Amino acid sequence: MYRIIIDAMGGDNAPQAVIEGTLLALKEYDDISVVFTGKEEVIKGCLEGQEYDTSRVEIIDAREEIEMAESPVAAVRTKKDSSMVVGMKMAAEGKGDVFITAGSTGAAVAGGTFVVRRAPNVLRPALAPLLPSKDGHFLLVDCGANVDCKPEFLQQFAIMGSLYMKAVEGIESPRVGLLNNGAEEEKGNSLTKEAHQLLKETDINFVGNAEGRDVFSGDYDVIVCDGFDGNVLMKSVEGCAQLLLGMMKDNLMGSFRTKMGALLAKPAFKALKKTLDYTEYGGALLLGTRAGFIKAHGSSNAKAIKNTVIQARNIAKNEVISKITAELEKLGDKEE
Repeated sequence: MYRIIIDAMGGDNAPQAVIEGTLLALKEYDDISVVFTGKEEVIKGCLEGQEYDTSRVEIIDAREEIEMAESPVAAVRTKKDSSMVVGMKMAAEGKGDVFITAGSTGAAVAGGTFVVRRAPNVLRPALAPLLPSKDGHFLLVDCGANVDCKPEFLQQFAIMGSLYMKAVEGIESPRVGLLNNGAEEEKGNSLTKEAHQLLKETDINFVGNAEGRDVFSGDYDVIVCDGFDGNVLMKSVEGCAQLLLGMMKDNLMGSFRTKMGALLAKPAFKALKKTLDYTEYGGALLLGTRAGFIKAHGSSNAKAIKNTVIQARNIAKNEVISKITAELEKLGDKEE
């Protein structure tokens, strides 16, 4: 049984969406049990009237909540009884396989570093979401945990991302690309130029630089970059997807003829919408921590939470954290 710890109070739609999504995952997989952290009476109120296996659901009372506007480090240090910190401590103590929160990204990253702690030899944990591509999806590492990076950070991001795609997605030799402003080896700033040389020497399937327009081509399984560029890329994808879908809807509803065409093409549009829908992909794994840690989208609905819980199950099942830790140990001790 895979035990997932879930911050019930984190996120814009918590706790209702968090609990509803979790119960959907429990119905789909019978090898998952969950621990909700948060205000016990509120969680019980959301569970009331729901059909679920009570033997697979536990509640740990936590009276505080970390707000989005709070200083991340200060909140993690002072709000010891918050749903997020209580859950992270449980993960750090081995009381669950993976921890999930849709709460403050800053607090999640700070807590992953100081509470769950970095795995041996890890210089910086990195947030790694799955994003859609022409042939499926790719893993973006990092999407915002580290806005300032060193070449060695990107090297570790590449190793961790490659191991994740191999263990969870079943890709034997994941193709790793380095986000850059040109495909040529000599392109880029000092960070990407030095990182390029390191990645060439690393035991991964490094296929070279990837320009922004090419990352969705299906030619890459992992895209590596610093957290600043990664966050800009991810938010741009979300914005473009919303813009394109909205423009398509407006234009297709513009006349009787286009409405008829839309009706005929409805299955294709539904498939496209599903491909571009972030709720289908789960959350962003915080790679490089001692325990499994997933940061779900702050506006996650029940479907997004369900897929994040399933993602956590797959991470536990495939022993992703132990495999990453074992591989990074080969690099030896690193200086920051």
